[in-house]
Amino acid sequence: MSHDARLSALNITLPDAPAPAANYVPYVRSGNLLYVSGQISAGPDGPIKGRLGDDLDVAAGAAAARNCGLALLAQARAALGSLDQVVRVVKLGAFVCSSNDFTDQPEVVNGCSDLMVEVFGEAGRHARAAVSVNALPRGVAVEIEAIFEVA
Repeated sequence: MSHDARLSALNITLPDAPAPAANYVPYVRSGNLLYVSGQISAGPDGPIKGRLGDDLDVAAGAAAARNCGLALLAQARAALGSLDQVVRVVKLGAFVCSSNDFTDQPEVVNGCSDLMVEVFGEAGRHARAAVSVNALPRGVAVEIEAIFEVA
């Protein structure tokens, strides 16, 4: 089954690829790698804001991370025309706005990682970093960037 068909089978609808908020491009292709700029947590009602360990629990953070993943996929589709051009997810770099004593960043980022495996199967398994930060742009809870190997 193609990756695009898999999205449909999973009843996953991608958002429109977000426009850059500053002086950068949403993605860069170099050879067979597609680098997607960090995508902030946002949903239909706007940015998903807060700090894990203060305002948000792990489940809410994982949902925010999943939304970052949806935006990453939307950017990849915009860059490639089809997710069927994705050979594998190489790496995710995740930033989680967290209180000083919050240590469950990996569980938060699983919201995005699990999405990649749902959509791409074994090709969705990837290397990653899950880093705690004090603040993120626009006050959002999570930001995630990605590297995809592409055909």
